[in-house]
Amino acid sequence: MNKKVIIIAEAGVNHNGDLTIAKKLIDAAADAGADFVKFQTFKADKIVTQNAQKAEYQVRNTKDGDNSQYNMLKKLEMPDDWHQFLIEYAKSKGIQFLSTAFDNDSIDFLDNLGITIFKIPSGEITNKPYLKKIAQKKKPIILSTGMSDLSEIKQAIEVLINEGADQDSITILHCTTEYPTPMLEVNLLAMNSIKAQLGFEVGYSDHTLGIEVPIAAVALGASIIEKHFTLDKSMPGPDHLASLDPSELKKMVTAIRNIEAAISGSGNKELSVSEAKNIAIARKSLFFKHSLKAGHVIGQDDLIALRPGTGLSPMESDNIVGRILTVDVLKNDFVQFNQLE
Repeated sequence: MNKKVIIIAEAGVNHNGDLTIAKKLIDAAADAGADFVKFQTFKADKIVTQNAQKAEYQVRNTKDGDNSQYNMLKKLEMPDDWHQFLIEYAKSKGIQFLSTAFDNDSIDFLDNLGITIFKIPSGEITNKPYLKKIAQKKKPIILSTGMSDLSEIKQAIEVLINEGADQDSITILHCTTEYPTPMLEVNLLAMNSIKAQLGFEVGYSDHTLGIEVPIAAVALGASIIEKHFTLDKSMPGPDHLASLDPSELKKMVTAIRNIEAAISGSGNKELSVSEAKNIAIARKSLFFKHSLKAGHVIGQDDLIALRPGTGLSPMESDNIVGRILTVDVLKNDFVQFNQLE
């Protein structure tokens, strides 16, 4: 593995409509060492009817007695004038800004702001007009695949490519759309099945609790990791409870970088630079187990393998047994061929 894993810290709607919180989320993502901090761009009127109900997890996590998805999303819209400010703020903190567009107008809006990557959320994978518009921007695409099967992923990819998307610029993220995702429903090996069957770069968008699964995904070959985070899990809102706090996000990034380094070798079993110096210390040499006189015929019981490993290797023992000593030797002397007939 040679390419650096891209880590997207998903702030999403965890700003709760507060610009100060949005800035602090960028601070936390930058401090953690993530590559991107990502928000969500939408107008509630353009993505949901006023009669649409919250998802079960949204009801469970918001606990505000209002089951209207419209009312919830209306409060979580990110104002247009925040975007350029947050882009510049993120740049000043050394992290790249991203946002997911959830409606067609937001795609154009983000494109005009110079967003370099388009992220397609799981809920839009069957939205053909949306997919076509994204593809026509001819920018790299990250496609989340929660709630979909392989046939739906294939259909979405076909739309994107037919509308001008570069096949080599598409990364598919395995994802399970439940907050939090039960471990038994992660099905992480599906990520590699997607790669094997469709031939695209793959990654993982995680909604489990904790950091174990995204780390495992990197070990399995994920090129992108996306993970929700928040400043405080106790804050009101639909996604806070299933998000990492800043310290957990930092631990995840560190662990991913460690795993990334650990699997970056050649894949050939060979002596590493750092362990070469330990051979003499950890391996053993052949020593005489007893003091012996010249003329003695060496038997197996006359030999013992002891550290350090700076003498004859115990692998030579068969070439020693049966030979005759030409000199007297003491207990724990190194065995040497020039002592033998």
